[in-house]
Amino acid sequence: MEYCFSTVDVFTDEIFAGAQIAVIPDAVGLSTATMQKIACEFNLSETVFVFPNAENENSRRMRIFSPLEEVDFAGHPVIATAYVLALTGQIELKAKNNSFVLEQNHGPVQVNISSDSGLPNLVQFSLKPEPIVDRFVPTDQEIAAFIGLKSSELESKKFRPMMVSCGLPYLIVPLCSYESVRAAKFNYSEWGESSAPATAVQEVLLFSNKTKYKNSDFHGRLLGPNIGFKEDPPIGSAIPAFTSYLCTQQHTRIGTYTFAIDRGTQSERRSLLHIEMDNKGKNNLKIRVGGQAVLVSEGKINIPDLM
Repeated sequence: MEYCFSTVDVFTDEIFAGAQIAVIPDAVGLSTATMQKIACEFNLSETVFVFPNAENENSRRMRIFSPLEEVDFAGHPVIATAYVLALTGQIELKAKNNSFVLEQNHGPVQVNISSDSGLPNLVQFSLKPEPIVDRFVPTDQEIAAFIGLKSSELESKKFRPMMVSCGLPYLIVPLCSYESVRAAKFNYSEWGESSAPATAVQEVLLFSNKTKYKNSDFHGRLLGPNIGFKEDPPIGSAIPAFTSYLCTQQHTRIGTYTFAIDRGTQSERRSLLHIEMDNKGKNNLKIRVGGQAVLVSEGKINIPDLM
């Protein structure tokens, strides 16, 4: 059997930038084991398999796999899937703004695609995080040690480190500069000697509100014991925790905020995520995450009938 696929670069308008995602827009007939093997074959951060929803033609079921396992929720695949479905005509763009639903294992995600001359442009999806916030985190000295920086490089005037979970816990660490975010290096031995392993945190989101680019307000980067030394993974899954973190700050007033956060560098697959958040207080938060995508390749994958 032959299955069509597309690969796209997500959260960018330039080819060979952003995050690489593979999408199989019609995966009917594929078993879970076969989907996992295909994801291993692509060896990208995520591969998406799309299925029709018999009860709602304006909805699609998507299953997401990393090379190691199935993923219940991820943000980059939403952008990639919506873009591919619109580009191939499986989702018809009838207006300037077009809405439909993508069902993940985690639940339904409302998606909006803006179109320009009948082609997909900005893709935006909505979430309502339910954060759990913990202000008891490792000391600044411990944090600085396991991210390979000096304590003076941690921001302490406007922001403080905090643990936030919206399903997956993150230790969110503010730094004084873009350069400090880029210079950080995870230290396994210092991590093991700190109080961090006693928490459920496995990933650290570093950020700074001093950026290198005029079109972004924050620069972010993920580190952690399960992230490779030279990796700079996508930060989409950390955005619910990050926006919830921002809403806990005393200087963040109730209202709607619009900002952009980037990751990577111009030479190393920079991504740009556009965020809108409605801060209504008392953990009543709604966010919209938007970005562009670029088609990189199209092809067919041959699957033996016995699989």
